[in-house]
Amino acid sequence: MGTTQKRHTQKYSLVIACAAFAVFALFALINACTPKDSSKKQAQSSRYGTPEYVIELPPGYEDLKVIPESQKEPLTQPPANPESLSGSQPGAPGAGASVARLARPEGTVPSGAPVLIIVIDDVGYNNGELKPFLELPFPITFAVLPQLPHSADSALSIQKAGKEMILHQPMEALGGNDPGPHAVYLSMDEATIAKTVAENIDSFPYQPKGMNNHMGSAVTRDRNAMTPVLKLVKERGMYYLDSLTTPGTAISELCRELGTPYMERNVFLDNKSDRESILAAIEEGKRIARKRGAAVMIGHVWSTNLAATLMEIYPELVEQGYSLSTISQYMQLQAEENSGHADSWN
Repeated sequence: MGTTQKRHTQKYSLVIACAAFAVFALFALINACTPKDSSKKQAQSSRYGTPEYVIELPPGYEDLKVIPESQKEPLTQPPANPESLSGSQPGAPGAGASVARLARPEGTVPSGAPVLIIVIDDVGYNNGELKPFLELPFPITFAVLPQLPHSADSALSIQKAGKEMILHQPMEALGGNDPGPHAVYLSMDEATIAKTVAENIDSFPYQPKGMNNHMGSAVTRDRNAMTPVLKLVKERGMYYLDSLTTPGTAISELCRELGTPYMERNVFLDNKSDRESILAAIEEGKRIARKRGAAVMIGHVWSTNLAATLMEIYPELVEQGYSLSTISQYMQLQAEENSGHADSWN
């Protein structure tokens, strides 16, 4: 009887061991077959400062649709009296002349083709994401976060590729999201703000052409916080790009008062990162460019489909008569048109 019981015990132990092994093997198989999206999301969440528009989506972008070719507006020169862009005549960055939204004097548009200006934010985490954007065969502006492990070498890669680089300055957000290190906060005094931004500018191997805000919905609405930033931008011969992560920023009014060259974001390219949504956002940018003469479109270096989509549609944009430019090139063109002579500031 004792021998039989022992055999049963051994049998049950063997069954339990086999079952445990089967469960372990099943979990291993499920893990191996599970898409790595969750790990990508986790890696992306480790970036400091989630793009603020993901939280505060600009109105109207949720419903953007791709326009069929048969329904697209024909490409024409912008109208003689477009929607007012307000402001006085601009000068080249650093020249001290007042500048308006899109740096255009009131009631005028460029005489040439409508211009598309593409800015890629959040550069500096690694060079792998940056590489496909550097290979795009047209002018483009990169906004690089300061003092990250790959900020300096990304800036050098951008320079080698002949592209434009600006400082992507972290700033405090209304929602309390962490903008990351080397950020500007409302609690800082003017001297500390100026010192923080100056250190970020000087952390690069060469001076950025301009600056835009990373997050910043709290700071960009505050005149006291933005005044030392925009004064420094002017002193350094740079321009400021308002990413417009919130309505009612103080940027345009302050820039006109201080004579700091500036532009504003018109479109976010990757509120949704799928190809169809990116194409819809580009169509919106094209519409604005036809109406106003130019459109500034911001995307992000980590957007999976953005670089490939831009590469794909570039020949079509050229065929349709659009010109692609960097912000500094566009401002230079305006300075020449408005002064009647080349007033180089490069």
